[in-house]
Amino acid sequence: MPNPKHILVIRLSAMGDVAMTVPVLRAFSTQYPNVKLTILTREFFASFFRDLENVTVFPVDLKGKYKGIFGLYKLSKELKNLDIDAVADLHNVLRTNILKCFFFGKYFVQIDKGRAEKKALVSGQNFQQLKTTHERYADVFRKLGFPLDLSNPSFPKRVALNSELQKIIGADTKKRIGIAPFAAHDSKMYPLDLMEQVIETLSKTHKILLFGGGKKEVDILNSYQNKYENVINLAGKLSLNEELDVISNLDIMLSMDSGNAHMAAMLGVKVITIWGVTHPFAGFAPFNQPEDFALLSDREQFPLIPTSIYGNKFPEGYEETSRSIPLEVVVDKINSVL
Repeated sequence: MPNPKHILVIRLSAMGDVAMTVPVLRAFSTQYPNVKLTILTREFFASFFRDLENVTVFPVDLKGKYKGIFGLYKLSKELKNLDIDAVADLHNVLRTNILKCFFFGKYFVQIDKGRAEKKALVSGQNFQQLKTTHERYADVFRKLGFPLDLSNPSFPKRVALNSELQKIIGADTKKRIGIAPFAAHDSKMYPLDLMEQVIETLSKTHKILLFGGGKKEVDILNSYQNKYENVINLAGKLSLNEELDVISNLDIMLSMDSGNAHMAAMLGVKVITIWGVTHPFAGFAPFNQPEDFALLSDREQFPLIPTSIYGNKFPEGYEETSRSIPLEVVVDKINSVL
């Protein structure tokens, strides 16, 4: 269709995938300031889009008001009332395919997830760099008639921290290193005994800010805070908005292949990533980071890497592939980038 003026963008979950839309939508709103974007996503993720021009979030509760087929039908009726010209489906799952039926007659373009290429990658048939997820998102807008260039990105300014956050993280002049040791699957994590040594070493000269989630993670991170100087555990203490404010003030983030990497990258922060049984070739490396910022497990020792796209499948003996990355390599990389 010619020149849509209002595009519905769908990306419902997970955290990292939603965060990866942000640099793409920022590029779009910069290059096409007269086109309105409405983002259909979980309310929890609304903070991700707070600095984007011409972007509105339509928060959706798929377990409540919009649950099931009848809920999606109700949702489609509400969305149609927004005078949407076209739909950019960056998710392409069963729910969005049902919505596509309800949007019959609307220009509805869906992401090509490259499933066949990814299957060939994890089966060992074709070990090469696949198109990045960011470019796959951008392709949807290109198909809608908007050539989109991601090569010259802009990022928001560092947020001025409020007095409460300043009190939590301190006002000294040490470099701030964010460390997010956890991931959805243990096979994607740097072994915690090594990670603790990384934290201990870096904390001697830098301020370490720890990020995490559930109670078990909070307890582990609290133990690091209690053991070492200059280490502050932020897990469980901040709202997502506050977390983003702090991340925007980091000098560098150390993360697994996880959502924290993408949250930091979307804010223009330098991100060092550690990769276990997954691999950047699948297209999920954080945005705009040099190739050598990804620290990879040894494929000579573990030739089946990547064992899966998301790290949920791996053969026996691959539980701790990232132990093959010496902790000195991690520390030296961070210090060299700083």
